[in-house]
Amino acid sequence: MIRNVAKSVKPPKPVNKEMGTLNEDGIALLLEAARAGRYYCLFYLATYTGMRRSELLGLRWKDVDLHLGSLSVVQTLHRLANQVTDIEEPKTPKSRRRIALGNETVLTLREHREHQEALRETLGKPLIGDDLVFSNRDGFPLSPSTVSHAFLDLRRKVGLEEGIHLHSMRHTHATLLMKGGENPKTVQERLGHSSIAVTMDVYSHVVPGIQELAAMNFEEGLRRNRTAKHTEEVVNNVDQPQEV
Repeated sequence: MIRNVAKSVKPPKPVNKEMGTLNEDGIALLLEAARAGRYYCLFYLATYTGMRRSELLGLRWKDVDLHLGSLSVVQTLHRLANQVTDIEEPKTPKSRRRIALGNETVLTLREHREHQEALRETLGKPLIGDDLVFSNRDGFPLSPSTVSHAFLDLRRKVGLEEGIHLHSMRHTHATLLMKGGENPKTVQERLGHSSIAVTMDVYSHVVPGIQELAAMNFEEGLRRNRTAKHTEEVVNNVDQPQEV
């Protein structure tokens, strides 16, 4: 009898590589240096929303609601090997999502739109809803690799560590939310993860003492319940008529 010994061998488990992230000072340093460049708003939005590069490059103005302070991720943009631009729907239903924006982010997008509108007027091409939020001056899509290289150049300029890439800003967004005590479900929805399990697998380790906190919260919940019941029993006993 011939036996395939390979079937009895367990493949090694993949090791999760530590993700590069920035703290608040690193973010301020990076964005301040980017302010005078053409990709400032893109890098800002990557940091403040946690969107993927493909989602940022596929974002259209009609997907952005500056009055309600939100945007919708409904398409992604990729550059294929033959240099053809491919626009498609997000890969999973959870990736198709709405992201709330803070007031500063809305203001940054307003300024970016005003600048883009002024540029288009000089070219005789008014800005419309189907236009990309981030594009070349003629309205054509940006090259994903060009954007990533521009980020790396900026990172080197300000002296940040080599492990920081454009995708690191997505991890930075999630990490700061988790460290700030944000509900993991909210983090999952903002990032567009397929499930909350993915979010917890990737980011739970960045919150020191998360298990200890869970244990204390559990005990505290039971303690409050016991206290409430004891109080109720005492009150009921007091209200009972006394026999004479």
